[in-house]
Amino acid sequence: MSIVIGTNKSSLLAANYLSANQTQLSNTLSSLSSGSRLTNPSTDSGGLAVSMQLTATANRDSALINTIANAQSFLQTQNGALQVATSIVDRISQLVAMSKDVTLTTTNTSNYNTEFSQLQSELTTIIGAQYNGISLFSTGTSATNLSVLSTNDLSTGNAISIAQLTLGDVTSSSGIGGLALSSNYSSLTSISATTITTFVNTIATFSATNGAEQSRLNFASQLATNDRTSLQSANSSISDTDIAQATTALAKWNVLVQAGTSMLTQANNSAQTVLKLITG
Repeated sequence: MSIVIGTNKSSLLAANYLSANQTQLSNTLSSLSSGSRLTNPSTDSGGLAVSMQLTATANRDSALINTIANAQSFLQTQNGALQVATSIVDRISQLVAMSKDVTLTTTNTSNYNTEFSQLQSELTTIIGAQYNGISLFSTGTSATNLSVLSTNDLSTGNAISIAQLTLGDVTSSSGIGGLALSSNYSSLTSISATTITTFVNTIATFSATNGAEQSRLNFASQLATNDRTSLQSANSSISDTDIAQATTALAKWNVLVQAGTSMLTQANNSAQTVLKLITG
């Protein structure tokens, strides 16, 4: 090998190795300090793309869980209103029975009718109750359904329908809505036992429907939660730093950087041998 001073090949090679090892050390330090091995897209561009997709899907699951929770709150509020309506109808049935007491005076009966009138007004309030501006109940002849997304693909085909239960057409005497109208039922004497039984059965059916919808939403929420957990786990295997592996690599690159620095120093000093030939 020729002895030259114009080009120090050993120094160049040592500098190249030192630069490469320094880059690896820097990447390892970034990975350990951030907890992510994908701090640089060049580390694993394909893995980064998959990680971004998994993260986006998991985030949709999180939003979906919140949406389902809001729908559950709607149903819980609706169920609470139904329970109060049940208590009111039950109290009206008691008033009907008491109003038929032959020992009552006209004044006594009038007092019962006064309470009945107030209960009718409270039923009207319940029928018009809302949750965040959305009516809990429908006052038409048929219920209106609200669609709740249940899958992270945002497909409306898999949406869960929850009903704005029909408490009865307020213009008819056949439903709870009709019971609230004094024009349909002006006094307790206009209400029969059969009518009361119909009202109670109607609310019982609505309560069962409400419970069934809450049950399905609970399972939908569990599914979304499990899906999010699985996606986060899959994303972790792609993007998270393996601490054990990274600390081992850190020790390796530290040694190589220090060794490379030492070798570069020696390579730079190798040209000093030329002086011995010149001055020798």
